[in-house]
Amino acid sequence: MSRTRTALLAALALVAGASGTALAVAPGDAGIAAVPCTVDYKVQNQWDTGFTAAVTITNNTTAKSSWSLKWAYAGNQKVTSGWNAKISQSGTAVTAANESYNGTIGTGGSVSFGFQGSYSGTNAVPATFTLDGVTCNVDGGGPTDPGPTDPGTPGTRVDNPYSGAKVYVNPEWAANAAAEPGGSRIANQPTGVWLDRVAAINGAGGKMGLRAHLDEALKQKGSGELAVQLVIYDLPGRDCAALASNGEFGPTDIDKYKTQYIDPIAAILADPKYASLRIVNTVELDSLPNLVTNVSPRNTATPNCDTMKANGNYIKGVGYALNKLGDVPNVYNYVDAGHHGWLGWDDNFSATVQTIKQAATAEGATLNDVQGFITNTANYSALKEPNFTINDSVNGKSVRESKWVDWNRYVDELSYAQAFRQEAVNQGFPSGVGILIDTSRNGWGGSARPTGPGAKTDVDTYVDGGRLDRRLNTGNWCNQSGAGLGERPQASPAAGIDAYVWIKPPGESDGASSAVPNDEGKGFDRMCDPTYTGNPRNNNHMSGALPNAPLSGHWFSAQFQELMKNAYPAL
Repeated sequence: MSRTRTALLAALALVAGASGTALAVAPGDAGIAAVPCTVDYKVQNQWDTGFTAAVTITNNTTAKSSWSLKWAYAGNQKVTSGWNAKISQSGTAVTAANESYNGTIGTGGSVSFGFQGSYSGTNAVPATFTLDGVTCNVDGGGPTDPGPTDPGTPGTRVDNPYSGAKVYVNPEWAANAAAEPGGSRIANQPTGVWLDRVAAINGAGGKMGLRAHLDEALKQKGSGELAVQLVIYDLPGRDCAALASNGEFGPTDIDKYKTQYIDPIAAILADPKYASLRIVNTVELDSLPNLVTNVSPRNTATPNCDTMKANGNYIKGVGYALNKLGDVPNVYNYVDAGHHGWLGWDDNFSATVQTIKQAATAEGATLNDVQGFITNTANYSALKEPNFTINDSVNGKSVRESKWVDWNRYVDELSYAQAFRQEAVNQGFPSGVGILIDTSRNGWGGSARPTGPGAKTDVDTYVDGGRLDRRLNTGNWCNQSGAGLGERPQASPAAGIDAYVWIKPPGESDGASSAVPNDEGKGFDRMCDPTYTGNPRNNNHMSGALPNAPLSGHWFSAQFQELMKNAYPAL
């Protein structure tokens, strides 16, 4: 949140005294005209050598069809990339001019843009801004710009919230894990806290609510840094392509989502009591990618996804969540980016980034409200496939032609995640944006784990014999038989990757094997039924699901034991 530093315009005041022109002062001073323009310059993220900033211009004079904003730095700041404005720099002087699509600013209207820059030493907010040659007042500062007399507050954003920090261990999950034979080996691992319905905010069914988790996190924090992982997951018409996690809000309940779900969460996260925590939100899993892959005219389309694309409530809901939660200076938002077996094809990949960008600039959100993306949540795609690459060929046939790869551009999650991050930067997201990869169930160890490449008899034998991911199809997502725990949670494990995480807590079901009456808004999806023969989204393969599974999110002992047995690295 920025502090306001509104300046009287001395030069205009002198002119006013001589000619009778109205004195220009801060908006809201009764009986006196508003300043001609205001500029809100916020440093949103800052690290040792760089920063990102968001700038909002408000025009209080006659409407404009084009604009040019200028300022000068007192230090050695350099703008390295920008979005929603054409930005140039000569020495310390910076000019930001409109793009073709945002030149118009009506009287009282605003326009926003952002950029990334580098610096060393100090990173002071510019003292003066001019819009088309007219000096504006300044509403500057922000969580990473403490100002000359403010030593800074807890909650200043860092480049990677996992760097140098412990991560919160959910005591409820830890108790379930420790109660299992052998479970104490992993009961100390950090997992995500799922806020999957309104009742979860205050605690339902005897479970801890959000404040209780944050209070516990403060105890675990001690004198060091600690990150808390929350799952924001209750969109209207949630999970439109599946049924196991259908939510409590109907397709048109966008106002309820905002006021009953997001607003209460944002209010709790903004409590100064929790300002010393690094709060990582994974925002609305399995939502925006559905607007790309599961809408008409795709053969994987569902009526529910067509409805959500038409009414725009996924875009509005995610935008609203990013905006409201992103206003809290110690919050880090990561948006769902599916997984390689969902979005790795040419017609899905960049289109998904475009859709996320649309949401990240809706409902008052900006690209600076997105600290990164998360892939593979509650999914099973292997982190790395060491026994073949996308560039291999057998008898003149590319690996891409194999039935398993099926013309995908990626064979594993790490290569996909790194490419997705780069595509996001190419499309205007800040270059410091990061990626999380959920490794809670993608270890694929045990006796079925291949030890080398398959035979080069043909491309299918080669791929199937060497692939670590032992699913029948990458479209299989529910309680997979043979899966194992993957890499343990860790910070900065690879280029562009902020952390490997266990956002989906191991041992919590993906969905019920058969219909179970409940008051949690959760339906029955045949992909969780081990007898199901499939649909176009998994190329009509068997589901590969374990039997006797409970509702999604409920403890599933058999799955937990399976994941431990097949863990890689082994426990």
